[in-house]
Amino acid sequence: MSVAPLQVPSRTQDPRSVHRTAIIGGGASGVLTAIQLLSSSDNPHLRVEIHEASGIVGRGIAYGTNDPHHLLNVRSRHMSAFADVPSDLIDWARATGRSQDPQAFLPRLDFATYLQDRLASVADYRLSIRAGRVDDVVPHTDRHGAGFDIHAQDVVTHADSVVLAYGNRRPQPLVIDGDALPAAPWHLADPWNLAGLRMLPDDATIVVVGTGLTAVDTVITLLEEGPGRRVVMVSRHGLLPHQHVAQLSTAWVQPVPEGPLTADLLAEHVTEQVAAAAAQGVGWRAVVDGLRAATPSLWKRLPIEERRRFLAVHAREWETRRHRMAPEVAERIRVYADDGRLSVLGGGLLSIADRGATCQVRIAGVATPLVAGAVVNCTGPSTDITRSDDPLLLALRERGLVRPDPLLLGIDTTDEGRLVGDDGTVAPGLFAVGPPRKGTLWESTAIPEIRGQAADVARGILGLTGARRVDTAAAPA
Repeated sequence: MSVAPLQVPSRTQDPRSVHRTAIIGGGASGVLTAIQLLSSSDNPHLRVEIHEASGIVGRGIAYGTNDPHHLLNVRSRHMSAFADVPSDLIDWARATGRSQDPQAFLPRLDFATYLQDRLASVADYRLSIRAGRVDDVVPHTDRHGAGFDIHAQDVVTHADSVVLAYGNRRPQPLVIDGDALPAAPWHLADPWNLAGLRMLPDDATIVVVGTGLTAVDTVITLLEEGPGRRVVMVSRHGLLPHQHVAQLSTAWVQPVPEGPLTADLLAEHVTEQVAAAAAQGVGWRAVVDGLRAATPSLWKRLPIEERRRFLAVHAREWETRRHRMAPEVAERIRVYADDGRLSVLGGGLLSIADRGATCQVRIAGVATPLVAGAVVNCTGPSTDITRSDDPLLLALRERGLVRPDPLLLGIDTTDEGRLVGDDGTVAPGLFAVGPPRKGTLWESTAIPEIRGQAADVARGILGLTGARRVDTAAAPA
């Protein structure tokens, strides 16, 4: 969805009565926030402006793929844009001739279209979409009160509140033995560059660094579109995401005991609950799903050092079970492996030597070096903003408006999504939605959590505007 800035009606308005919200990022986080703002208030003085570098909203990294083989890893019935209308995505899919099965895993590109349609259905003169990357947000106070100047390329606009919704960031550069990989023809630093993947020779052997969901999507594009290709996936653990199975039971919910909590005690509790569920004929997936709603509160109960231990010892095993593959995707991966076209290795990379058009890769536990036509960086989103070269994050840090969370998983925020500045105080009028809040909430990357955050932030912003508010946002007709 690409929309030029919409014109405000010609009626005269006092600029002091208008509240302008700038949403920086037009992926799922930004679109869901805009939907919540526009559908939760009929205030004619509210203005919502989405700043998206590409000018096309609803896609972002997560849903920007054009490969129909890339599926959601959550069932349709859990992916509605509206928490109080869980059937909304299913209804949309039925109306547009797509799968109406609530258990289906839709293509990611279809979900992008759904977000665009839902935004369009609530859009009016209060919404505008501005193409161009935002490089700076400058707070100021003028005769109308406090606000922000939004600097995007050569254009400066004004906002009374700002929402950072920049989503997942691209991976950090691959570093082997202290040296970053060169910008060689065989080095694909961006796993979402599908054109680059498709241009690789049909008989190439390709090393995919990482074994998470992004790596799985990369493998599918490489092997579905190159029948003669072979892929070697490699990571420290060599663990692939588990797969979803048919849901035969509801979530298994057992409260975690009160009192001091450690990462090991939490892992022990999960293990015990898996055993208890199994004794009743219930699979471990129900236990993992049952903990989902409680995850943010459990994360807050862990002291910082225990969170560090969780990340070091338990996180990878948890994530392979929490973020699972759609059954169709898991079947494709299984067939590739059975056909000898896919290998999954643990231990990590030892070295990569440039050979011009190819490279020589040494993998831990593998005696013979591998000659690869490409190495693809699928190590996962970069979360450490202290290592980011993004102009906006650099500017915000320099101004003291944001700081990294203690675990370097994103930016520091309150539980309600307000930014915490460098001095530890809450920055008025500044909010965040989505993956940047992972350090605060841990669960902050999936649609059910993001839509909840969007609703919370919308309520906070509408509280600043004096707009009429509703408790829940109804889905558009």
